[in-house]
Amino acid sequence: MPTKNVTDERLSKFKNKGKDPAKLREKRITECVELRKAHKNENFLKRRNITLSSLPDEETLSPDYIPNELVTCVSIEDIIKDVNSECRTSQTRGCQAAKLLSQERNPPLKEIIDAGLLCNFVSFLSMDDEPILQFEAAWALTNIASGTSWHTQQDGATYRDVLIECSVIPALLARISPDTPMLPSLVQLLHLSDKDVLSDACWAVSYLSDGDNDRIEVVVKTGIVPRLVELMSHKELSVMTPALRSIGNIVSGSDLQTQVAIDAGVLNVLPTLMRHPKASVQKEAAWALSNIAAGPCKQIQQLITCGLLPPLVQLLRNQGDFKTQREAVWAVTNFTSGATVAQVVQLVQSGALEAIINLLQVKDAKVILVILDSINNIFMAAEKLGETEKLSLLIEELGGLDRIEMLQNHDNEMVYQSAHNIIEKYFSDSESHGEKVNATEDEFVFQSPDVQKAFEF
Repeated sequence: MPTKNVTDERLSKFKNKGKDPAKLREKRITECVELRKAHKNENFLKRRNITLSSLPDEETLSPDYIPNELVTCVSIEDIIKDVNSECRTSQTRGCQAAKLLSQERNPPLKEIIDAGLLCNFVSFLSMDDEPILQFEAAWALTNIASGTSWHTQQDGATYRDVLIECSVIPALLARISPDTPMLPSLVQLLHLSDKDVLSDACWAVSYLSDGDNDRIEVVVKTGIVPRLVELMSHKELSVMTPALRSIGNIVSGSDLQTQVAIDAGVLNVLPTLMRHPKASVQKEAAWALSNIAAGPCKQIQQLITCGLLPPLVQLLRNQGDFKTQREAVWAVTNFTSGATVAQVVQLVQSGALEAIINLLQVKDAKVILVILDSINNIFMAAEKLGETEKLSLLIEELGGLDRIEMLQNHDNEMVYQSAHNIIEKYFSDSESHGEKVNATEDEFVFQSPDVQKAFEF
């Protein structure tokens, strides 16, 4: 079908003449998948101050333990004096007080920094013979880096940068290694029944696993993944959420790390979470699924076998939460990028094609581009089956052709180019060849269950 409202000058600008379309597409897919793998939605529970009251038997941890109620009224002058003293008990008390003060609505962070206490806190991290002091110093630094939810919106980034200048990151990373006693302790905490302890331990794991593959591997090697998968089904949202985030981090790693989570049963838990009443849980579950779908065809088959396609299509059709739909769209694109032809056929038959076509009306240009990439991937699978013309007819019946044609008028140049390329390659001759495509007489593997046409298997 001829394109509409497109000048010859604009057409010549975006035809990519002389370039290999397959290589261009491959580059775009690689970049998209890498960006998606690396993406962690920074707006999702980015900040969390944990309270000491959630830890068990605090008084038995150390004879130097100072109850919270004894330090809440300490002045900034007392904190500076304690932290700068040579007495370990005083230093611990000063760190505890700084930690608590940093949780207030108007924390005295500037005073703490101006007094030079950050360097003290960083130096305390290296005192392996003083675990309580290490713990309190690390906690104080964490609270200073993030501040309260109100303060983060103001100067949180400024204080984070000050901490970085004090070399806090190398000092903290030095505490996180395969030989760190903290990790075995976390494994033990994750097997307790107290919901607050479980929540804190899961959040700790989520922070540790939020990084590159080497950091993820440190967590995976502890053998903690099966327990995290189990906690994804915990009745308390405060436990389920960080457990899900931890697993989401792990499956954003290498294929081998993702397989550990699959072997632990994550694909059996995700369908329930994708149907959870809270949109935030659905979104995180869809994000985890999108990273699993970016794996090899073997993992994609496990995804299919465990029944993930129906809940994925439900999320794509969900009109209530666009953020969840966006994650689901990425799952489809990642799926079509690495799946076999047979697997792509199953995806289309599940109703995913119709669902993503309906989402071509959204305003988010990035989401539109991802959907168009999915459609192009599906066409490539159809080419291998000799079903390109019939897939074109199906997409037209689903209303996809009209929507893709309209996208040629989109303000975003990349959207225009992608839509035009699909029209030019797969629909430009549809008027002249349309009569030759009789879908009622031939079998058509790309059957969509919600379109009451005569396409048959």
